[in-house]
Amino acid sequence: MEDAQRGAEPVLITDAARSYEEELAVRKRRYKIMMGMRIPLMLAAAACYQIPWLAVGLLVLSIPLPWVAVLIANDRLPRKSETVSRYERERRELEQRNHPVIDSE
Repeated sequence: MEDAQRGAEPVLITDAARSYEEELAVRKRRYKIMMGMRIPLMLAAAACYQIPWLAVGLLVLSIPLPWVAVLIANDRLPRKSETVSRYERERRELEQRNHPVIDSE
């Protein structure tokens, strides 16, 4: 009975899941950031050619970036908890005493 009554109460909008478009935009932004890191790493490796271990290290970091970026971009964001947060207004009684009931006969 209590669950049926709760169904009529409003759901808080702040706890609503993100729309597909918003989620896709976040995933695209992550992909662009990771792919944007690849070119500077390769340029830094070229600039550090006199220090071979650093140049090789930067190149090794830049090689798996496309693969990792695709994996992260295709991974969906984690779902929020399944319990729905509902607005519960404060219920105050006007008077604390019991009122007499008049039966009509």
